[in-house]
Amino acid sequence: MTSFYFRVYVLLFIGSFSLIGFLTVFLLLRQLINSQKHKRRNNKDTDRYIALLHPYCNAGGGGERVLWCAVRALQNKYDGIKLFIYTGDLEVTGEEILNKAERTFNLRLDRGTINFVYLKKRKWVEAKRYPYFTLLGQSLGSMIMALEALLSLQPDVFVDTMGYAFTYPIFAYVGGCKIGCYTHYPTISTDMLRRVQNQMSSYNNRGYVAKNPFATWIKIVYYRIFSKIYGIVGRCADTIMVNSSWTENHIISLWDVPYKTHRVYPPCEVSHLRKLQSLASAHEKIIILSVGQFRPEKDHPLQLQAMYELRTLLNKDEALWNRLRLMIVGSCRDEEDRERVKNMQDFAKHLSLENSVEFLVNVPYQELIQCYQIATIGLHAMWNEHFGISVVDGMAAGLIMVANRSGGPLMDIIETSEGSQNGYLAIDAYDYARCIATILYNSREQNSRIRDAARASVGRFSEKEFESGFLRAISPIMDDKEFQ
Repeated sequence: MTSFYFRVYVLLFIGSFSLIGFLTVFLLLRQLINSQKHKRRNNKDTDRYIALLHPYCNAGGGGERVLWCAVRALQNKYDGIKLFIYTGDLEVTGEEILNKAERTFNLRLDRGTINFVYLKKRKWVEAKRYPYFTLLGQSLGSMIMALEALLSLQPDVFVDTMGYAFTYPIFAYVGGCKIGCYTHYPTISTDMLRRVQNQMSSYNNRGYVAKNPFATWIKIVYYRIFSKIYGIVGRCADTIMVNSSWTENHIISLWDVPYKTHRVYPPCEVSHLRKLQSLASAHEKIIILSVGQFRPEKDHPLQLQAMYELRTLLNKDEALWNRLRLMIVGSCRDEEDRERVKNMQDFAKHLSLENSVEFLVNVPYQELIQCYQIATIGLHAMWNEHFGISVVDGMAAGLIMVANRSGGPLMDIIETSEGSQNGYLAIDAYDYARCIATILYNSREQNSRIRDAARASVGRFSEKEFESGFLRAISPIMDDKEFQ
């Protein structure tokens, strides 16, 4: 009995010592980080420091458009602020980042208030570091990155524009910051859990896991525990923006703070694109255009499979097939993305589509505009796309879009009802091929009605609407009396 109590006392001692050590480290870190703010005040620097976390700010995708439009909105609305971008793009200068942003997204920024804080720990959030328990690894890695960011610069307001929710408690409790976030896609969702439960293979559920009941059970438990923790850290945000009805439903379910959650559709370049004159009729080829970053979730293989199925559907119309070309335009972030493009090119050859598919990587904005002008049909294949900026852009440019029957395209963007149809929704490769064939055989009047309805429907996704919604959602922390 004595040895039992001794072991209990030892465990209590170790636990108490560990707690004291944790609190000591926490207080030392907080004191060290807060000293930055005291130093600023002593130097008569009364500007508010607003930091936006976007480790891949030079990527040139839809998420980056949100970042730079948010920066522009803050610049236009608030005086006496300094903006800082936490980025891991170490290989480029701030000037190069801003040049690419303005060129890619056709916008102008006040460069005098924008500063960059370079993070060397971005590697800790890269999926390739975690072949197993990827979500947990990336989330814990983001906390390491957050500590590096805070030690480099302590802001008054922290805005996450990429969805690294595990950074929020670091900035809230260690940094003492007000927290805002723009969530494009929940880190985990009930749809992901359902896919695991149904033992379906996908980019985030490997085949050997899907086929093994025990591994599936382990992953279900892991996902459920992770979703609870995700909800706890998410609730640390003071104001939450989501980009679609689909994301809103999941975030409210997971974080359970509907009173702090605002749906703010992402900014889409609709005003300029709606004015574009189509040159498709003068082009010898019928262009099917796909625009999106080269990432696994964008499901470019499905687009190639759809073309393969389409060739089968058009087997009696060889002349029409020979006129078709799928043009895949996208941006690459790193070597892994470039390898993915190479794999897609090899897959196209495997399907004997090398003469019908063209890959355009990291094209400038003006070249993308030319692609929109010569294209007739738009293609987007991502399952549960959180919103679908490229879907909206395509509709604004006058393309007839075919998108996945899920997520944002289904809930917010594309209407398929007769009389108000502005696009098509598909599920699998055959379904995509069937929709494309329908468009090809539609009358000119039918396609014109769909195209006109699409262009008329996208005004609610404009940059102006985004800036208005963003400023409305961010105002509770920007107008806090602490800053007055």
